[in-house]
Amino acid sequence: MENDEVILLDFWPSMFGMRVRVTLAEKGIEYEYKEEDLFSSKSPLLLKMNPVHKKIPVLIHNGKPVCESFVVVEYIDEVWKDNEAPLLPSDPYERAQARFWANYTDKLYDFGRRIWTVKTEEFAAGKKDLIDPLKLLEEAALGDKPYFGGESFGFLDIALIGFYSWFYTYETICNFSIEAECPKIAAWGKRCMQRESVSKSLADAHKICKAVVEFRKKYGLE
Repeated sequence: MENDEVILLDFWPSMFGMRVRVTLAEKGIEYEYKEEDLFSSKSPLLLKMNPVHKKIPVLIHNGKPVCESFVVVEYIDEVWKDNEAPLLPSDPYERAQARFWANYTDKLYDFGRRIWTVKTEEFAAGKKDLIDPLKLLEEAALGDKPYFGGESFGFLDIALIGFYSWFYTYETICNFSIEAECPKIAAWGKRCMQRESVSKSLADAHKICKAVVEFRKKYGLE
């Protein structure tokens, strides 16, 4: 599949886009990155390729769009199945569990999306909505394993790792420590960052924080 055309429509701080970027890096796939500035307007290409939800990330493979981050990650894993180890477990039950917990990670976005709309006091007061799901993931899914899938980096790790780059922003605005609350999750994140596919694909945590703080000041949320 050397001559395939692969394009990714994405927005640099998106934790959902980061899932796809990490997956492409894990599989060693070359692609063209097209930045969408969601702070201003959506491009005609995005609206054409994802007319239903009009959201990133969108993978365009030989002119055909694939939308929604988990769908894209699984698509990449299936199409480029000969590139590196599979991201999803081969066992049907383990595969079902990985999908279940991956979907659960999106609960973190329910907390994070408030950062764009509520004042600091209200946002910080809701940090339990971030800590509780992380603690459950830590206890029920990660345990004492190096990665969620065991010894190897996989689907569930990719599902959560984009949120890791936002932890610094949440901690800074809410004035608390995720490492103090969820030490195993914090250690897992640092372990993942030692992988080149992760460290080179995730947005810089300080850059995200700066952009968010500037946005919040602009709209009087500080």
